[in-house]
Amino acid sequence: MLADVTYLTKTAGPGAGAPGRPGRRFPFSVHRAWIVAAVTFVTIIGGAAFNSLPGLLIDPLHSEFGWSRGEIGLAVSIDMALYGLTAPFAAALMDRFGIRRVVAIALTMVAAGALASVWMTASWQLMIYWGLLVGLGTGSMAMAFAATVTQRWFVARRGLVTGILTAAGASGQLVFLPLCAWIVDEHGWRPASVTVALAALVVVPFVWLLMRDHPADVGLAPYGGDFVPRPGPGLGAARRTVRVLFDAARTGPFWLLAGAFAICGASTNGLIRTHFVPFAHDNHMPITVAASLLAVIGIFDVIGTVFSGWLTDRYDARRLLAVYYALRGISLLFLPMLIGPEVQPPMIFFIVFYGLDWVATVPPTLALCREQYGEDSAIVFGWVLASHQVGAAVVAFLGGVARDVFGSYDVVWYAAGALCAMAALMSLVIRRRRAPVDAGGGRDRAEPVDAGGLSG
Repeated sequence: MLADVTYLTKTAGPGAGAPGRPGRRFPFSVHRAWIVAAVTFVTIIGGAAFNSLPGLLIDPLHSEFGWSRGEIGLAVSIDMALYGLTAPFAAALMDRFGIRRVVAIALTMVAAGALASVWMTASWQLMIYWGLLVGLGTGSMAMAFAATVTQRWFVARRGLVTGILTAAGASGQLVFLPLCAWIVDEHGWRPASVTVALAALVVVPFVWLLMRDHPADVGLAPYGGDFVPRPGPGLGAARRTVRVLFDAARTGPFWLLAGAFAICGASTNGLIRTHFVPFAHDNHMPITVAASLLAVIGIFDVIGTVFSGWLTDRYDARRLLAVYYALRGISLLFLPMLIGPEVQPPMIFFIVFYGLDWVATVPPTLALCREQYGEDSAIVFGWVLASHQVGAAVVAFLGGVARDVFGSYDVVWYAAGALCAMAALMSLVIRRRRAPVDAGGGRDRAEPVDAGGLSG
């Protein structure tokens, strides 16, 4: 274990820094990769601050401007769709221009969109500020950002690190949901929007000062691997992103992963994150209590996602996904029976259960992308994430329409439960590669091999 927490300080040799040059010593007891991971974690929290806001503001915006829930849901759906569609291009842009530049610009866009919304007076402005600016900004810091950092800085512990970084979004929810709910309840929605704008801006200096694009920039090997010289800037980022999509689209696993992950997005960001608070409010639960329940989901999301990363390093990712989706679907079918004005023990059980499952799907999905697509896995995962957000966008919009038409969200919960059953089946039929590869072209030690599997 000591080797896991200390810098390698030999001269030439695996993991020691550039060949023929002494490895750098730092006054820290941990590998620099963990510092980069910590900065990434904080960055995702800052970018996720805005994600706490839309569900809290549906009722206030409806009351102040008279906009329908469908209109507000459309703005949220644009945000989610652009979030997803930007992610694969962001991964390629990070290869071309570096992580620091891309993420710093993205945080600034999130802050600009959140701040500009304070002065909006028409629903089209909501779609520009929330949909366009925030969608592009958060998409550039999406899970593909975590995938890129993990791919470059880690060889060992990839599943664990993926789980930790994925949990950062839930940590942001844990921090900002109760705070923003209190601000909305006591001071109105505009101060809450300013709060999330400031949260995004505060993170920019950390990114610029502490983030590094590649281990070779500081003369180190990735954690658990051998020194690799920094590759030259990737030219034609957009062209490469589209080429990777066309290549992946010719394989069966891509469509199964993308379809299942679209259902994942529909049943989490599109449904729970966007519509749980107004759904609870419809059932006479105070908005601050509903937001606190979402924050509790965030607590158990952190636990569940990190544990899922640990499991992904040890067990078949397909079977993990099938279990996660099946359990999520069952929980959603019971939710309309559990909600009420007060929080009862069955509702607490749902919150804990659902929280553990919220984004536990990410580490095994990313592991399967890495196994199937090697060095292109971050971009492929970006496209799979795009399907996640498109699914979320569709349900964010249709959930609002369903509420306007039926006067209730119940039909949406039942439909989401049925879709999760489909996602479980799709995950089980993915065929494993006989010899998984990592970014360096070698076998990924973190991924198990199904000896009977065939290439997808």
